[in-house]
Amino acid sequence: MHSTLPVQQDHPHPRDRTDGTPLPPGGPRQHGRLAALDGLRLCAALMVVSYHWIVFDSGAWANRSAPALFPTAYLPASYGWLGVQLFFLISGFVICMSGWGKGVGEFAVSRVTRLFPAYWFAVLLVALVVRLWPTVNSPADLGDVAVNLTMLQDALGVEPVDGVYWTLWIEVRFYLLFALVVRKGLDYRRVVAFCGLWAAAAVVARATDDTLLERVLLPYDCWYFLAGIAFYLMYRFRPAPVLWLIVGGSFLIAQHDLLVAQRRAETYMGHHVPHWPTLLLVAVFYLSVMAVALGWTQRLNWRWLSTAGALTYPLYLLHERLGWVIIKYADGRLPRHVLLLALLAGALTAAWLVHMAIERPLARRLGGALRRAVAEVRAGSPRASGTVRSSLRHRTAGKAAGKGHG
Repeated sequence: MHSTLPVQQDHPHPRDRTDGTPLPPGGPRQHGRLAALDGLRLCAALMVVSYHWIVFDSGAWANRSAPALFPTAYLPASYGWLGVQLFFLISGFVICMSGWGKGVGEFAVSRVTRLFPAYWFAVLLVALVVRLWPTVNSPADLGDVAVNLTMLQDALGVEPVDGVYWTLWIEVRFYLLFALVVRKGLDYRRVVAFCGLWAAAAVVARATDDTLLERVLLPYDCWYFLAGIAFYLMYRFRPAPVLWLIVGGSFLIAQHDLLVAQRRAETYMGHHVPHWPTLLLVAVFYLSVMAVALGWTQRLNWRWLSTAGALTYPLYLLHERLGWVIIKYADGRLPRHVLLLALLAGALTAAWLVHMAIERPLARRLGGALRRAVAEVRAGSPRASGTVRSSLRHRTAGKAAGKGHG
């Protein structure tokens, strides 16, 4: 994703009003984690997985086209690349929710502890497996692997260890932009102003064809983040004309860019598919997040959805090149549909193990260390922070026990 990255949710603060507008009839909602968003995140991850395993021209399957190998499954899988757009849409919603009530230091800690633990493990594992079995992809140089651990490989022009990591640099730039308003403190007016300024600046970046502005302002991807932010404001406060304008404008611009993106995706697939399902699917994405924003999905509170949502990030990080290696060696030994189902079951199991054994414990330790570092910076020196270390230890333990990864 997600992270398009498949970003996770913090438990949101109670619904409130910071702009003076009245609460809707019935008063504030009492809510916890939004299971419906976890379900959407899982759908996005499975779309991306199907695209890479079934139709992406990786060379892992025998020398036959996807329509010949999977005459039924290839067509829906051909639209799986759109899972990234769904990840970005969810990310706008979730990052706004996660940043509410936080300072920029706490916001940064929440993003680092969410992104890096599973990512570090995935980079090292994928690099090792591809080095041992370079049957589909060439192994990365050790220096490139080291740069990949920083998540800055795209910015530095270094080859990624796994192709799906390109979305992470987009997510990081969104976080940096959003941190500007987090630093001032999130409220309704500031976030709406941020959306308006970002949209206007993105249009200028495209109109001037300025490379630097394009790299900073994400003028081809920002529309999904902006719509997600607007949907969260609807969820936290109430729908308002300005929010519908943000959502509608973002959709109108995004749908135009989608046709260009589809032609690019078709070059990786080696076949053409109709364009109209692309527009329909993105409309469904918007309507699905809108349903969450308007409270229509409150009854979708199945606990397994939260578990599934927690697996999407490690699944996203691990599935592509590791899956191709397994496909390369197993193709011909099992029926292809059986192989794909077994591979998916194995990938979900691996994602659960990574989440439980690596992501959660490492995030707790990393979060504690980073919060102490933030306290030291605020105190002015490492020695001065000794008095706050004890209270931070209790606070960190409480947050780790009571929160999912934000």
